[in-house]
Amino acid sequence: MLKIRLQRTGRKNDPYFRLIVGESTLKPKTTQFSEIIGTYNVKAGVFEAKADRVKHWMSVGAQTSPTVHNLLISKGIIEGKKKNVLPRKSPVKKEEKAA
Repeated sequence: MLKIRLQRTGRKNDPYFRLIVGESTLKPKTTQFSEIIGTYNVKAGVFEAKADRVKHWMSVGAQTSPTVHNLLISKGIIEGKKKNVLPRKSPVKKEEKAA
């Protein structure tokens, strides 16, 4: 299955990401991806994506990662609701003392 996700390329303390299309079984750091369809500079807050290529890959069946999905919605490239990417917190269980 194809997945649209971020690949980190920036140096230490200077994050910079590529928006790539690749096989979901491969790790994003590998060089085996189909196409680079955008970039994301975190410090400058600049997100650029080729809208026509994103829509093409999604029509072919590529799924987006939750973070990429939220970025694409913010840019207006796709429509829908944002996904919660934060982990769910489980309540802290209190230990009961046996008397």
